[in-house]
Amino acid sequence: MSEPRWSYEDLADALASGLARASAELELEQAVHGLDVRSELELHPLLHAGLRAAGYGVHPEQRFPRERSLRRRTEGSRCDLVVTPEGLPLVDDAAQLGLFAPARAVALADAMWIEVKAVAQFRALAPNMAYAQALQRPVWRDVEKLASDPQIAHAAVLLIVFTADAVVPEHDLGVWAARASQRGLPLWPRVQRTLAIGDRVGHRCCTLALLPIERRG
Repeated sequence: MSEPRWSYEDLADALASGLARASAELELEQAVHGLDVRSELELHPLLHAGLRAAGYGVHPEQRFPRERSLRRRTEGSRCDLVVTPEGLPLVDDAAQLGLFAPARAVALADAMWIEVKAVAQFRALAPNMAYAQALQRPVWRDVEKLASDPQIAHAAVLLIVFTADAVVPEHDLGVWAARASQRGLPLWPRVQRTLAIGDRVGHRCCTLALLPIERRG
């Protein structure tokens, strides 16, 4: 198949819709806990649902292309999420023969590789002392992992930030982007979506920031 043209705006809309739908359901049932107390891994299925509803193929926990030469499938580091257009399967690293080979599949280099990080400003009505740190080194490492794999042509980091209001992430993500630039990380400007959520532990805002990674020739 021809190389897909990726729209980060469309991806951001789909990812945000998954969280928005889940948040609305929690409000409807008057749940004790909101999205902001869920672990990062617990948020992943909500993101997957939003992408699938928008027609994308979703392939969680995929080995990085550079790791696929390792003998065992359990070996090697993994990317949180790989997305394909039109719900298509991802080309498998093992040879597929005969009737079992899909008629259409997306090459690793044509798929979208996304690492996800979720950070909350508060924990049980107390400030999260690790908030600022969680927005820095772990995310920078994810950018470097994606940017350094020569077989990944399309990649992004998704930051999910729960805060008291929309002002906090606007400031903090701006500072983060400036520091990332100082470190020489190859990032394009972020694509951002903001959701209002029910206030349970001090958060009234969920911000999704999708940061595309620039491929250097």
